[in-house]
Amino acid sequence: MAGVYSKEMTAAEVHKRLAKEKLYLVDVREQDEWEDGHIAGAVHIPLGQLGHRIQELPRDRELILVCRSGNRSGLACEYMEGIGYKVANMAGGMLAWPGSVKTGR
Repeated sequence: MAGVYSKEMTAAEVHKRLAKEKLYLVDVREQDEWEDGHIAGAVHIPLGQLGHRIQELPRDRELILVCRSGNRSGLACEYMEGIGYKVANMAGGMLAWPGSVKTGR
């Protein structure tokens, strides 16, 4: 189960929007997954650390949550929306990402 939340965007939609505007992406995958390839400019907060690091994220703008396939980011969306954040899940996650990725830390 990927959680219950209000908004979802495809990876293609995120990619298209990112070409035109600055988006706030939050990658909730584990460190090794992040290092294998992530979207440049994304913030990395593994799902297991999200509750402890939530104050690092702005409440005044939409956050797009990303993981490998969309399941963990869906859980993160459910949690964050429940405490008042405006969020969207990137459906399909990095498996569906059509753009380039940055490797390493």
